[in-house]
Amino acid sequence: MSWGIALPAGDDHTGNLVTELMDQVREAAAAGIGAVWFAQRQDVDALTLAALAGQAVPGIRTGTSVVPIYPRHPVTLAAQARTAQAASAGRFQLGLGLSGKTFVEQSFGVRFDRPIRHLREYLTVLGGLLRDGAADFEGETLRARTVFGPVTVAGAAVPPVLVAAMGPQALRATGELADGTVPFLAAPRALAEYIVPTIGAAARAAGRPAPRVVAMVPALVTADVAAVRRRAREQFAFYEGIPSHRDILDRAGVERAGELMVIGDEETVAAGLRRYTEAGATELIVSQTGMGTDEERGRTWRLLGELSGPIR
Repeated sequence: MSWGIALPAGDDHTGNLVTELMDQVREAAAAGIGAVWFAQRQDVDALTLAALAGQAVPGIRTGTSVVPIYPRHPVTLAAQARTAQAASAGRFQLGLGLSGKTFVEQSFGVRFDRPIRHLREYLTVLGGLLRDGAADFEGETLRARTVFGPVTVAGAAVPPVLVAAMGPQALRATGELADGTVPFLAAPRALAEYIVPTIGAAARAAGRPAPRVVAMVPALVTADVAAVRRRAREQFAFYEGIPSHRDILDRAGVERAGELMVIGDEETVAAGLRRYTEAGATELIVSQTGMGTDEERGRTWRLLGELSGPIR
């Protein structure tokens, strides 16, 4: 079982953000954590950070959780993924997501049109680019061609492609065309009763291996449970209005997304995280570890290091 962390862990940065993040990667590796996953934000680029971390800390696995596919073209993304994979000596994993209509259209000025069709076409093109280095595709939402012939990068094996899929159509597309899913705020019940069987059935029907289910779970070791719970309710309220997240919360019988943050002492947090693996998660990414103090973050990371299996 692989236990990773999401970075940035919080917003309390006073110096060079990239330098501080690389220091946190070293700290995580020293604690025994096997993987670091970088969020795509509008201030720093997740793929660049993953490549830098792979070079700065040999042996640690790196990933993105997740890069929106709008408006990044798959030819461009495949080149970035190959670079990160080579920099990480084969330990990079690419996490993608559709994001949401409001964010995509307001931020990038592109239409969020036919998202499931676009996801299918995007994964088809991206898969060919990563496997063969070539694309010659004319779809309904996407056109891609490698005009100078196949492109490869020495030392860059094909990275696993994961999709932040939670809706039924997205899960089916992911099971058929990608290596797994990376859901956020999907409770153990939603994993066991819905996500794992849905994506698993799609993968089997397509003749693909059993998909990875990399659950992203907010968690923090803390003695101030009430204060952290209050902050979690405030921070995660945004997700309660997003249809895909609202649906996944309802499937688990959860009203407030903040209730899913695993909080308490080491024993309580370990037990809460294990419920996700018992529900079918193949790996965990623990997020929001910077929601408390530096001491609480350190305690959380040390616990995750103790829970982690050997780095492969």
